[in-house]
Amino acid sequence: MVWKVPLASATRLPSPRAFSTSTTLFHRATGAQIPNTSIRVFREIPALRQWRRKQRLDHRSVGLVPTMGALHAGHLSLIRMAAADNSAVVVSIYVNPTQFGVHEDLDSYPKTWDEDCKMLRNLDRELSEDGGNLGKIAAVFAPTTDTIYPSGIPSQEVDGKGSFVTITPVGELLEGASRPIFFRGVATVCMKLFNIMQPEKVYFGQKDVQQTVVIKRLVKDFCMDTKVVVGATQREPDGLALSSRNVYLGTRRRKMATVLLRTLKLAEAAYFSGCRSRSELLGPAEDWIHHLEVEQRQNKPEKRASFLLDYISLADPETMEEIDEVDEKKGAILSGAIKMLPIEHPNDGEDLGLSGGLPVRLIDNIILQAA
Repeated sequence: MVWKVPLASATRLPSPRAFSTSTTLFHRATGAQIPNTSIRVFREIPALRQWRRKQRLDHRSVGLVPTMGALHAGHLSLIRMAAADNSAVVVSIYVNPTQFGVHEDLDSYPKTWDEDCKMLRNLDRELSEDGGNLGKIAAVFAPTTDTIYPSGIPSQEVDGKGSFVTITPVGELLEGASRPIFFRGVATVCMKLFNIMQPEKVYFGQKDVQQTVVIKRLVKDFCMDTKVVVGATQREPDGLALSSRNVYLGTRRRKMATVLLRTLKLAEAAYFSGCRSRSELLGPAEDWIHHLEVEQRQNKPEKRASFLLDYISLADPETMEEIDEVDEKKGAILSGAIKMLPIEHPNDGEDLGLSGGLPVRLIDNIILQAA
């Protein structure tokens, strides 16, 4: 299911439903290309499948990098991995409505088609000049919502009706507990994309570690002939994981946003020192971040950057279920989520982030490697 300069100029566009009638390049006729490249832009499934059949007949492997647009360095790292492994890389760009809850930020999710095209064009040139790659970016699949959901968008309610794919219990834990329909939407759209594309390999980032576990289970349980490749989390120089949502932070909250990684690092340090029990690993980390929560609330309003801890998890790497002690033969996943709250008292001219500083949910994780 990862951050930055290109996104700074992001403009807010209509929701995916409104996109279906747009006259921008995103919605020009099938067979269009990103300007000054050979990258084809597909919007309709039949044309894409026809192209895919030709790749198979020519014995050209296809790697798929699914995205919701608002591309950043994390996405580009996955595309580079795919180009090193496959003859042709397809990047899907689609803001999937079914993974957003009724009150979540679907309409405000950054949509930056022109910037995305520029990034893909520049990366395509880089890959062409680098003789070490097997393949290149061959196509972008940028469907409308009517294409992906031909019977209409399924309900975004938890008990809504529609054609869904659910992966449980892993999809109900952690992020799934906080966002009950999220992994249902992710699994559903990925099933559709994999079925349409039939790629040899698909590429996801480790930042969304629970998502990678869900996708691996999807591929395994539905007997799909696709390999899931997970790329390392890409980070800013101060350690913040790259994310399309980072553009919402603004200057003040951006400085505080590394608190989650620093908390996970405390638990990781305890693991390196020989601690293996849940209380030894998570206890000091939880105490520290709760102290910072209180400290921010006590700050002067003009300096405050408040946040709330959602969870810190120590989980089995295959099931994401909580564990009491790390099995050194399996390792574990340390993960967490915080909610950065809106700035209560903005200073004159202060950068509040895209859309005026909406609440921002940040996630991160560290893999505790098996011995």
